[in-house]
Amino acid sequence: MQIRSRDGKIIESKPLKSQRFLYNTILGRLILKALIKPSFSTKIGKRLDSPKSLKKSYKFAKKNNINLDDFILDDVKCFNDFFSRKIKDGKRPIDITPSHLISPCDSKASAYRIDNDLILNIKNSKYKLKNLINNEQLAQSYINGTCLVLRLCVDDYHRYCYIDDGTKEDNVFIPGVLHTVNPIALDHYKIYSQNQREYTILHTKNFGDVVQIEVGAMMVGKIVNYDGASEIKRGVEKGKFLYGGSTIILLLNQNVKIDDDIVNNTKDGAETIVKMGEKIGEIYEKSN
Repeated sequence: MQIRSRDGKIIESKPLKSQRFLYNTILGRLILKALIKPSFSTKIGKRLDSPKSLKKSYKFAKKNNINLDDFILDDVKCFNDFFSRKIKDGKRPIDITPSHLISPCDSKASAYRIDNDLILNIKNSKYKLKNLINNEQLAQSYINGTCLVLRLCVDDYHRYCYIDDGTKEDNVFIPGVLHTVNPIALDHYKIYSQNQREYTILHTKNFGDVVQIEVGAMMVGKIVNYDGASEIKRGVEKGKFLYGGSTIILLLNQNVKIDDDIVNNTKDGAETIVKMGEKIGEIYEKSN
C-alpha cells in the first residue's frame, strides 16, 4: 500500500511479517479466529493497563519514530495511558473557517463516492452502506454522498475531535470481531462491516447531518467516546482509541467536496496523510 503526504511525497507501507502470516497462510488464519475475538483484545487491554506495561512505552516510541516532545506525559502510568497520550496545545491547530471540513483525527485518508445503490467500493471490497451502520433508513440519506475512510496507524495521535459546531445524538454500539485495519486484511474480509464499531449522528452547523463511525481493530480494547446526546464544538475532543490501529469513517451528504489530492490519491490506490484539525474538504456550491 502506498501512502502519500499532502506535498506529494511517497511513503511505502508494508504489512508486518506477523500480519502476512495471519492473513496469507492456512495456519495463520486458524490462529486468527482466536485473535479477532473481542475477549482476546480485552485481555490484552487489561495487561496494558498495568503499571508494569509502562516500560514498553519508550521502546514503542523509538521504534515508531514518535516525537515525545509533542506530548503531555506527566499523567502516564501504563502503556494504554501512553498510547492515548494527550498532545500539547498548538501541535494540532484547528482550522476554524466555517466552510472548511476538518479531519477529526491523524490518519491515512481515502475518499469514496456512495452510489445510487448505496454501494461502496473500498479497496476492491464492495460494501452495502446499510451494513456499516446496521440502519437502512439512515443509509438512504447518503445517496450520492461521500464516505471518508480515515485509517489510524500506531504512530498516529489516537484522540479525535468534533468536525464542527452543532449537536449530536447518542452513540450506537455495533458488536463485532476485531480484525487489523491494515490493508492486508481487506484482501480477505469486509472488516468495516464485520469489526466492532460505534457510530454517532452529528447535526452540524455547516455540513448538515454527518455520521461518524469509530471502528475498533485487533488489540484495541476500547473505543472511548466521552459524550452522549449533547451540544458539540469544532475541535473539541470527542474521544480516543486505546492500543492498536483503528479507523474513523465519515458519511457526508452531497454538499461537501473532498480536497482534490485525497480524491486523486484514492483513485491511484494510495492513502493521504492528514492531521487532526486540518482542512480536508469544503462546502460545495453548485454554479448557476
